[in-house]
Amino acid sequence: MPQATDFMDSSAAVCEAVLRLRGSALADELGRIARKLLASPVGLFMRADYAQQDDGGKSAELFPDSLERLGADCAHDGHVYGRYEVSGRPGYERADCQKLAGLATLTASLLQVHSLAQRSTHAFAHVEAQLAHQAQILDQINESVLTTDQAGFITSWNRGAEKLFGYSALEAIGQNVLFLYADEDASFHDAFVEQGGNVMEVRRRKKSGDIFWASMSLAPLQSADDKPIGVIAYLTDITERKLAEERLHHLAYYDALTGLPNRTLLAKLVDQALAVAQRREAAGCVLFIDLNRFKPINDTLGRATGDTLLKQVAQRFRCALRDQDVVARLSSDEFAVALFDIREHFEATTVARKLQAALIEPFLIGGHDLRVGASIGISVYPQDGNDAESLLRLADIAMERAKQGREGDDQSVAFFSSEMNQGMQDRMRLESGLRQALRNGELLLHYQPKFEIGTGRIVGAEALVRWLHPERGLVPPVQFIPLAEATGLIVPLGEWVLESACAQAAEWQRGGLPPFRLAVNVSAREFTPALPERVNSILQRYGLDPAWLELEITESTLMNNIERVITIMDQITALGVSLSLDDFGTGYSSLSYLKRFPIDTLKIDRSFTMGIPGDGNDCAIASTIISIGRQLRHRVIAEGVETAEQLEFLRSAGCDEVQGYLYSKPLGAVAFESALRERWLPNG
Repeated sequence: MPQATDFMDSSAAVCEAVLRLRGSALADELGRIARKLLASPVGLFMRADYAQQDDGGKSAELFPDSLERLGADCAHDGHVYGRYEVSGRPGYERADCQKLAGLATLTASLLQVHSLAQRSTHAFAHVEAQLAHQAQILDQINESVLTTDQAGFITSWNRGAEKLFGYSALEAIGQNVLFLYADEDASFHDAFVEQGGNVMEVRRRKKSGDIFWASMSLAPLQSADDKPIGVIAYLTDITERKLAEERLHHLAYYDALTGLPNRTLLAKLVDQALAVAQRREAAGCVLFIDLNRFKPINDTLGRATGDTLLKQVAQRFRCALRDQDVVARLSSDEFAVALFDIREHFEATTVARKLQAALIEPFLIGGHDLRVGASIGISVYPQDGNDAESLLRLADIAMERAKQGREGDDQSVAFFSSEMNQGMQDRMRLESGLRQALRNGELLLHYQPKFEIGTGRIVGAEALVRWLHPERGLVPPVQFIPLAEATGLIVPLGEWVLESACAQAAEWQRGGLPPFRLAVNVSAREFTPALPERVNSILQRYGLDPAWLELEITESTLMNNIERVITIMDQITALGVSLSLDDFGTGYSSLSYLKRFPIDTLKIDRSFTMGIPGDGNDCAIASTIISIGRQLRHRVIAEGVETAEQLEFLRSAGCDEVQGYLYSKPLGAVAFESALRERWLPNG
C-alpha cells in the first residue's frame, strides 16, 4: 500500500510538472521526483539531446547489474525524450528498477502526449490511447481514484473506486458526484474548485446503501494552459478507525450507565453556550438535582435495582425537557440540567417542577413499587458565575440549601441567591394564585375603545384581562401574562377571556347597541386547528352576531407551519369573524406570506408609537407599516396613542384607526357602556 501510494504521488507530481514547467525547470523537477521515489541522494533527468534519438525500439534501458546506480530511458514509440539516473544509495533491488522504469514510461508517455497536443490537434486519437495507458496504470493502484469536471460530474473512475463504492465505471462516469454523498454540505466541491483544498474526512454512500467514512485527498486537475478543469479525488476507507474514535469519545464524555453526558461534557457544553449567551446578553441557568430516598433503595435492594432506577430516572428527565436543554449525570444519584434558551431566570422553576413531576409516578422494578423525589438547586448566569464549574458549584450549594430548608419535601427548590430565591417563591405563589383566580372568579375584563381618525367615531374595542387579587389588589398584566405564557396557563386564561368577551358582547347586542368589533387576543398556544370550532360554538351558544368579534393574533403565531396557520385563519374568517395582526413590526413576518393571510387589520405596536413624532426611526417604521397596509388593502390601527402630536402624525401618514389614553383608558364593562351611550355613539 505505501509503495502504491508513493508511486501514485510521484505520478501526480510528474503530470503536474509536465503540464506546468518547461526546459531546465522541468528537468530539475523530474530529477527531484525520481530522487524522492527511489529515496536516493542523487537523481537526475537528462533531456533527449544526451544520446541518440532512436534506441532500437527499447522503451527503457536498465542497469540491474549495478547495485549503486540505476538508469532508465524515457522512450516511447521509437523516440527518446530523456533519461532518469539515480545513485548514491546502496542495495538497489529489482523493485526499484521497476519503479524507475514505470516512472520513465509514464514520463515518456506524458511528454509525448504534451508534444503531440502542441504540434497538432489531429493527434487526438493517439492522445486517447495514451490516456487509456494512464488509466491502466491507475487501475493498478489500490486506492480509489476518480476525477470530476468543475461542475462535479465524474469523468474517470478507477478499479479502486469500483471496489470501494460497488459501482462500475459505466455506472459512475457521467453522474454528478453528489450521488455518493451521505450527509455533507455539497457546497464544499464548489469551494474547493474556487479556493483549493486538502485532506478531509467525509461520509460516503456505497451502491449497497451502506454509509462509510473515507479519508479524501483532493488535487486540482488542470489543462495544458494551466486552467482548472476539474478535481482529482483519492479516497481511502477509514470506517474502522472512526468507529474506534467514536467509542473512545463516548467513554470519555458519556455516562456508561444512563447514556447521558457526564460532568466533563456538560462543562464543555455549558461553557460553549455561555459564550453565545454573553454575545446575545441572554440569561442561563444550571439546575443541580439530588434524588431523595435513592440511597436506602440502593442499599436495601442492591446495586442492580439501583442502576435500573437511575436509568429510568434519566429517561424521564430527558422526556421532560426540550431538545435544546442539556441533562447530565454527575455521580451516583446526582444529575444536572443546563438551560440557556430562556428569557427570565424564574422560568427555571417551571423546568424544576416538570422534573419533579416526572418522578411522581412510581417506578416498578423487580416487583417493587419504588418512589423517589428530587431536591433542586439553581444558579443563574451571569449573576452567580461566568463558567460551568462555578455555576455547578453554586447550584450544588443551593441544592443543599433546598434540602435543609424543606426537609423531606420532594418539591424543594432553591436559588443560590437569597434574593432570587425570594423572587422564585413570589413567582410560585403568583402562579398558584393565578390558578386559583381562574377558579374563583377573580378575573375581569376592561375595554379600551378604538376610534376612526377620519370621522372620530368609535369602531371597536379591545378586551383586556385584569386580575383583582383578594390581597394584592389589581395585579398588572405585565406581571401575570408572561407568567401565564411560561407556565401554560395562557391557554385556560385565553379561553376565559374569549368566553367572557363574547358573553358581554351578546349582552350589549341584546341591549340594542349597534355592532362594533370587540377584539380578543389569541396566543400562539391557542391558535390550533381546534380554535375555529371553539369560536363557532361560543358564537352559537350566546347567539352572537360574528360581526361583533375580532381575533388579534401576533406575528410569532404566523411563523409556525404557514399552511396550517392559513387554513385555520380561513376557517375563522368563514364564520364572519375578523382577524387583526397585533404588534406588527416586532416579529419576523415575511411579506410574501403576509399577502396570503386573510387579515383585515394591521396593528402598529406601541413601542413604535411612543417615539412619534420625535424619533425619526419610529416615524419611518410607522409610515412603512401604514404604507404596507394600504397597499395590501388592510386597515391600520396604532395603539398607545397618548398625545395630539402622535395623532396628527398618524393622520397625515394615512393611518385609519387609533386607540390609547388620548381618547380613553381601558374601562370596566359598566363604565364603558355608559361612555358608549352618552358620548361615543352618534346619537349618544
